[in-house]
Amino acid sequence: MASPGAGVPQRPCLALVGATGAVGTVMIDIMNERPEWPWGEVRLIASPRSAGRRLTVRGQELTVIALSPEAFDGVDIAMFDVPDEVSAEWAPVAAERGAVVVDNSGAFRMDDDVPLVVPECNLDRIADRPRGIISNPNCTTLSMMAALGALHRAFELRELVVASYQAVSGAGVAGVERLYAELAAVVGKGVGVRAGDVREALEAAGLAQSESPFPAPLALNVVPSAGSYKGDGWFSEELKVRNESRKILGIPDLRVSATCVRVPVVTTHSLAVHATFANEVTVEQARDVFAAQPSVVLMDNPENGVFPTPADVVGGDPTYVGRIRQALDFPNTLDFFVCGDNLRKGAALNTYEIAEALAARIP
Repeated sequence: MASPGAGVPQRPCLALVGATGAVGTVMIDIMNERPEWPWGEVRLIASPRSAGRRLTVRGQELTVIALSPEAFDGVDIAMFDVPDEVSAEWAPVAAERGAVVVDNSGAFRMDDDVPLVVPECNLDRIADRPRGIISNPNCTTLSMMAALGALHRAFELRELVVASYQAVSGAGVAGVERLYAELAAVVGKGVGVRAGDVREALEAAGLAQSESPFPAPLALNVVPSAGSYKGDGWFSEELKVRNESRKILGIPDLRVSATCVRVPVVTTHSLAVHATFANEVTVEQARDVFAAQPSVVLMDNPENGVFPTPADVVGGDPTYVGRIRQALDFPNTLDFFVCGDNLRKGAALNTYEIAEALAARIP
């Protein structure tokens, strides 16, 4: 990027690690769309096999460089959009070289010395980073946090029950490719009338279940499994919702139960939220709270079929909320439905918003 003129303070250097991955490419789209540009230099970093690729950022073609300790020399802020094991190894290296790391993996989320940040909820936590690392929440938790955090500030959240309906892109490129392959094998072929039809169609198409990132077919199906199995009936995505919600909202004893379900949607997670508060809350009050949030969009006219769905939300940055109602038989409790693009606000955008906030604090 162009250097500032003489006498002008040097603007910070931003690195994007994982620039050629699924979230990294969305990150570049977001960077190209932002109205403000605080960076003096952008450095694109990826695995050695992706080094040398050329990507365009703000109209300038940049060459991807290989991940190495030297790649972080002179970097002020490094955004990591890579698998857990890569972040676990390389984020401390970047921090040792002087960069503040904003990590989108799960490697550090529950580390007591690493803040878990959602700008709408706890942006002040970015200043408290003993390890030089700030963590980005899981996309499922993050999809509801702007809406839930606003309600918590107004009414004091006490209990949370969530059912998530998660897009296959949450499992990466392999998840998306698998869904498309399964749909091609079953759509238009009258499949799904009898038990076993979908599995038989996939086997006939050479799509072995053992080669899928999911434990059951996704085409014409839903699968109550997300992440890895952790014992006692719980999957990792469900435990992340519990633990991360507590940490972000600063409620260590928050009672949380989640059921995470994978659905045949490419991008955008949906969540049915059942939230109980310490104080009395009405639907009208909740609507007012949501309407006051710049990153929340209300779609709440169910009588006329107006509520958020992934098809309406994909590609958007806000959190979309609808189906707001007083929970029957539960005092001080609201039920509502949330949709959020898991690759944008659920990953790349939140990471970038943290980086922007850090850039504003660099003298």
